[in-house]
Amino acid sequence: MRAAITDRSALLIVDVQRDFMPGGPLPVPDGDSVVKPLNDLIGRFESRGLPVILTRDWHPRDHISFKERGGPWPPHCVAGTEGAEFHKDLRIPRDSIIISKATERDKEAYSGFEGTDLDDVLRKRGVRRLFVGGVATEYCVRATVMDALSSGYEVLVVEEAIKGISPEDEERAKEEMVRKGAIIVKLDEIL
Repeated sequence: MRAAITDRSALLIVDVQRDFMPGGPLPVPDGDSVVKPLNDLIGRFESRGLPVILTRDWHPRDHISFKERGGPWPPHCVAGTEGAEFHKDLRIPRDSIIISKATERDKEAYSGFEGTDLDDVLRKRGVRRLFVGGVATEYCVRATVMDALSSGYEVLVVEEAIKGISPEDEERAKEEMVRKGAIIVKLDEIL
């Protein structure tokens, strides 16, 4: 399958933050393996003057998803902390767009579209095709892709640029995304 980066494309990078990397409190095994392919994609989009958008968890200290409040997760990606920073080797363009999500203490949000202006940002730029990478495949990547599809975007998920927590759950998430209309592409298939 060949997939062209068109003038109506954007790169959407989901949650490549320190707390989700090996050594963080909520690590995706080998999560840092997405950085090199994402940097490759960033270079391609940047050279064409196309949008590079990054989502990030940006939680208050007492977020509802944290175990202390009955949620499933240890504290992670608290706004303004080192753990909420993007991976140190991710090459973020100066004009990239950052979308913060799950910023309200009593609301969880896995999708980059939930409770944010991501859809407006994309529509104002005339984006119709999204190339997606990031972590974790079966959580925030999946939720973001599903919302993008239901909002009418063409979604291409870049195989080497995603990583999940569990291989079985990641595979199920990929199958579900494809069933709903996403296309899984390899880096070398992107023109």
